[in-house]
Amino acid sequence: MSTSEAALDPSRVRAITLDLDDTLWPIWPTIERAETVLLAWLREHAPAAAALSGDRQALREVRNALQAERPDLHHDLSALRRESIRRVLQRAGEDPALAEPAFEVFFAERQRVTLFDDALPALQWLAARYPVVAVSNGNADLQRVGLQAHFRGALSAREFGVGKPDVRIFHAAAQAAGVAPEAVLHIGDDAHLDAVGALNAGMQVAWVNREGHPWEHHPLQPHTTVPDLLALCRLLG
Repeated sequence: MSTSEAALDPSRVRAITLDLDDTLWPIWPTIERAETVLLAWLREHAPAAAALSGDRQALREVRNALQAERPDLHHDLSALRRESIRRVLQRAGEDPALAEPAFEVFFAERQRVTLFDDALPALQWLAARYPVVAVSNGNADLQRVGLQAHFRGALSAREFGVGKPDVRIFHAAAQAAGVAPEAVLHIGDDAHLDAVGALNAGMQVAWVNREGHPWEHHPLQPHTTVPDLLALCRLLG
């Protein structure tokens, strides 16, 4: 485990595992836009469901309620979103089969991310030097996002069956990269899911702290905290 004395050792790094949402792009503007597109689709194809939903917040409340009821869906955000749409349709007396095309409209828009300015140049720099494996609890599709060429592999909680901070998904990512966990540097924005999870998995950790949040998981510490990905590249270079 990492302690307050731990420091990044670039000489040990043989591979990178990398979070996606809020590390390479801000996720909530993307989700809000996708929910707006979904509501527009519902207004055209299922107006009663659109009227019942009212606005994005109502859709989100249904999703959050379903998440509390269905812990089996916690690792599968696509299924959670699809089932929450189905619930809205059923409550409104609309055809629940419309949940499938409605979800596809949402999902397509969810892949239209806007990268942080530092993300693409940093990803290109990292991918030129290390095998890079994505590790995400979200449902971004790297091919549809347009970044697949920079990754050796990708693990999602939905496909793997468990998500971060479970050490098993980190160990599987190290295996996908072809190295032992102690030779991996995990990079992510979430102090608990990314940093604590990867520390417990025996990895080095770079916490991407764009907003200057305090670290609240003592005595564990990330090996380095950076304001953006280019700052990390400078440390590794």
